[in-house]
Amino acid sequence: MWFWWFMFCCDILIPVTMIACGRMMWKHCPKNINGLMGYRTSRSMKNMDTWKFAHEHCGELWWKIGWIILIPSIIVHIPFYKTDDNTIGVVGGILATVQVIILIASIFPTERALKRNFTDDGIRR
Repeated sequence: MWFWWFMFCCDILIPVTMIACGRMMWKHCPKNINGLMGYRTSRSMKNMDTWKFAHEHCGELWWKIGWIILIPSIIVHIPFYKTDDNTIGVVGGILATVQVIILIASIFPTERALKRNFTDDGIRR
């Protein structure tokens, strides 16, 4: 039963991180363009306008997606409460993989929004 709680906490960690980090990116964009922290792609780091836009867009997206995947992540674990450790590990691993894919996939709509709103030189359309 302790392994179920461990996997439950691990699988809740990704949505909760998306909610918290998304809110921080959305409302409190890093003040300076840097290579260590924030949404760092070549398109988002062109200038401060693209930097702020990317953080607002991606942050809001992460915040929404985090809340959306939190509920199914909790619900998926409930039926496996008293099952064996191998089953819990497989279910938890699959769920974490899906969550990470969703997290990485959020890059594409943000880059599309940047491309739609800015030229290749970072000038707002």
